[in-house]
Amino acid sequence: MKEEEVEKLRGVVRDCVSKHLYSSAIFFADKVAALTSDPADIYMQAQALFLGRQYRRALHILNASQIVLRDLRFRYLGAKCLEELKEWHQCLAMLSDAEVDKHGKVTRKDSNVMCLDKDGEDREISISAAIYFLRGKAYEALENRAQACHWYKAAVQADPLCYEALECLIDNQMLTCEEERSLLSSLQFTPEDGWLSAFYSCLMKKYDNENVLEEKITELEKENCDNSSPDPCYTRTLKNNTDLLACKAEYYHQCGEYQKCFELTSVLLERNPFHLKCTLVHLAAAMELGHSNELYFMACNLVKDYPQKALSWFAVGCYYYCIKKYDQSRRYFCKATNLDGTFPPAWIGFGNAYAVQEEGDQAMAAFRTAARLFPGCHLPTLYVGMEYMRTHNFKLAEQFLMQAKTICTSDPLVYNELGVVAYHTKEYQKAVRWFEETLAHVPSPLCEMWEPTLVNMAHALRKLKMYSEAISYYEKALALSTRSLSTYAGLAYTYHLQDNLSAAITCYHKALWLKADDQFCTEMLTLALVDEARSGTDHKVNTPMSKVHA
Repeated sequence: MKEEEVEKLRGVVRDCVSKHLYSSAIFFADKVAALTSDPADIYMQAQALFLGRQYRRALHILNASQIVLRDLRFRYLGAKCLEELKEWHQCLAMLSDAEVDKHGKVTRKDSNVMCLDKDGEDREISISAAIYFLRGKAYEALENRAQACHWYKAAVQADPLCYEALECLIDNQMLTCEEERSLLSSLQFTPEDGWLSAFYSCLMKKYDNENVLEEKITELEKENCDNSSPDPCYTRTLKNNTDLLACKAEYYHQCGEYQKCFELTSVLLERNPFHLKCTLVHLAAAMELGHSNELYFMACNLVKDYPQKALSWFAVGCYYYCIKKYDQSRRYFCKATNLDGTFPPAWIGFGNAYAVQEEGDQAMAAFRTAARLFPGCHLPTLYVGMEYMRTHNFKLAEQFLMQAKTICTSDPLVYNELGVVAYHTKEYQKAVRWFEETLAHVPSPLCEMWEPTLVNMAHALRKLKMYSEAISYYEKALALSTRSLSTYAGLAYTYHLQDNLSAAITCYHKALWLKADDQFCTEMLTLALVDEARSGTDHKVNTPMSKVHA
């Protein structure tokens, strides 16, 4: 057969692949390889078999070809076949000729590497990066997460375009905040990849303040905008890209602005209802806000569209958790972890479903498993500390909370819990410092979520006999929530300690209006009335109902 005819058959194979006619591609690729015995045609035949899910046959053809021993692309495709067959040790053995030294440079045992692909205008991802990424996946499947993390980092360092490696590092919570920043600074971006560097920085842990996040988005916008081009296609920006806005929604969730998060994710899901990362943030915000109907709707759709994804059953677990059916929620969180053991939200939900019913041992087991699997996620360690605090083991609680602080130095909840531990151990000065750190890390203006922190600060200041400062924080707390028994009781008691009996009696009445049988307020109101009677001043007690309703 003439070379022109063979080339036409190659074109047929390529066209069949582009049209997803894999059986046809396999048929014609087999004939081309038989006619030429050319390594490129053998590779094309193996690729067609791989795409047609005939992994054993593709692997046999690659192994029968002696080129597999000297060409990285043959080895990589053979390793991909072994990945699909879940033969992870053999997959690693197939890739054993490519190593990375301590500086991240590539070293090969074989220097006779033949490149099958011709040079062209298309930009290619380094084959070394692809190999390192596959090694990371193999080690992760073998539950060697330290080695998996090493190879994922090597992959993205070998070629920053290998986004899948970065995605695994971020989504699987393998790195701390500092490690993520260090990795990003080590990546060698080309001048035209400035936008990618800015985009990657937005994907990192969302513990910066909102101004920093907006600066990152602005930087990304500038990098993406080419004002010198007359073509409007090149002057558009990524400002409204769904991935970028999903990062912003995740930031809102991290800092407790659940309503803003929910509103943004709702808009994004209307635009793209199948954006799974945005869906995860939407579910988390809906659960925090108690939107059970939305959770039910989302769970039904996800189970219908993605029955084999952990996210779908996590959504079902969130719905049952929201309606306080914790046994059912545990069942579905557990199912999510069985489908994907590297899905952090399912493990955390699993532990919380036990913790809410005060089943501490099971909750601890879930949180400890999550802490082991996801060393870059501070939440499991934080929740372990909170469980120890619930059982009044304050020394261990502080140890785990400090460990959570080391992993993530910017989460205000960690500082708040450290302040609570210090308060319970009667270290009130220390508690005040932790609560000040909490408020320093909370975005302004404060939302209702942080009202307990203001009350905690006020309690600690009251213990230090700094009554005026304590009253100031109680009033700030009441500006966020006017229906808090603890705030009114604390404020009343502080006024009482200042001998401001009129104000104390008014606040005790407001507290009792919220909970008429509160023992502390009832007893203290009686004492305040007795004290005022002894002072010899007339005091007319007015019901505070009109003020509260106003």
